[in-house]
Amino acid sequence: MFVPCAEPAPELAGFTLLMPSVSVGNVGQLSIDLIISTLNMFKVGYFYTDCLVPVVGNNPYATTEGNSTELSTNAEVYLLPSKKLVALQLRSIFIKYKSKPFCEELLSWVKSSNCARVIVLSSSHSCHRNDSQLRSTPFRYLLTPALQKSVQNKIKKLNWEEMEKSQCIPGIEDSDFCVRIPGGGITKTLYEESCSRETPMAILLKFVSEGDNIPDALDLVQYLNEWLQIIKPCIDKPTASVLPWKIPSSWRLLFGSGLPPALF
Repeated sequence: MFVPCAEPAPELAGFTLLMPSVSVGNVGQLSIDLIISTLNMFKVGYFYTDCLVPVVGNNPYATTEGNSTELSTNAEVYLLPSKKLVALQLRSIFIKYKSKPFCEELLSWVKSSNCARVIVLSSSHSCHRNDSQLRSTPFRYLLTPALQKSVQNKIKKLNWEEMEKSQCIPGIEDSDFCVRIPGGGITKTLYEESCSRETPMAILLKFVSEGDNIPDALDLVQYLNEWLQIIKPCIDKPTASVLPWKIPSSWRLLFGSGLPPALF
């Protein structure tokens, strides 16, 4: 599944894998874009899989004309050894009935690579929130049992709210309760597979609506940063409320190239 850009393949033992779920507003993917761009992570390989719609394009993190012509594909892996971080970016949707096989292959790769943990950045439809969720923060988290013991004290100090369980079949009083993540893509499948495989995984998500979801992505990476401290506030500006996340060059065309002058 994983194909390295060069041999030997990178050693990922003890690394934290950050990845998105292709979910409502593409918030997870936008968040991973911010992390890769801000940390200047470098590409070490890609996933060769028939589970995703094929996509190819120019380098989304180009900084010069020289590297702007480099090609990118639908599932690429980026590395930052100094922080023991590896990031998987997904750039296309899943082929029908292929999402679960992808999750299974991904978790098998995580195990064979000896990654310490997986953190999935995701989103869920804000219109599906219940009353308690409407009255509280728009962020939620989930931890698999394999990760809970090692990080639960840290999470408690952050005063984060765990994703609530709700009726599996809404409106049916005697329905069992389970985790529901409407619009979350493969988030729930990844979580359930990780629980059964005893994979250390955390899900971080935000309730959002479709539209300009750049602010939601900025919020989600700041939420993640509260835990991992990927970047720290500038010492010279301790009162700064916004951390210096670097916007990728590809975001200039996030909403298209504008109206053609010939229209006027």
